[in-house]
Amino acid sequence: MNKGRLEAFSDAVIAIIVTIMILEFKTPETPEIKALLENGPYFFAYIITYVFVGVAWYNHHYMFSLTKRVTKRIYWLNNIWLLSMSFLPVATAWTGRFINERGPEYFYYVVHLIWLLAYFFLSDALANANREVAPERYQKIKAMPIYSTITRPYFWVIQVILLVAIYFFPPIELIFVMVDCKFNPNFWTNLSA
Repeated sequence: MNKGRLEAFSDAVIAIIVTIMILEFKTPETPEIKALLENGPYFFAYIITYVFVGVAWYNHHYMFSLTKRVTKRIYWLNNIWLLSMSFLPVATAWTGRFINERGPEYFYYVVHLIWLLAYFFLSDALANANREVAPERYQKIKAMPIYSTITRPYFWVIQVILLVAIYFFPPIELIFVMVDCKFNPNFWTNLSA
């Protein structure tokens, strides 16, 4: 399969996701600044999700720049990853509208977790497809932080703590995503690549 076509398709889907998110931002009905501030919670959720999508796109691009082979399995795992990401506009809009409510934040959490798992399986498939044909690229993909994070027990302990924390302070999920993006070592280390 031509990896360029898959990358172009992924880029198009991600662009549509970001476009849908900004369209959810409502234009104020009055010219006062306070009317804009009424959309503050959605603006906050939008910025965090936009950065999250930007980091995800960069890491996706980085992985695909390393790969030499794209299989049917990679194609379908990439589609599952994109499907999980396509729920972000709904999760962002709902969370932004009800930022202090548990339901929307739990939904955002589930979307984020499914996205993480889909990304992990996609990364693993890309690495394994390149094991024989490009061992050095296999090692680079396997060295990505997603492996050292999801495969460690502390990741799942953090998930349980986060589930409990959302019950008491719902916006913690957005804060967690923001911190995760800020400290994503793969993005910041490979920025010059």
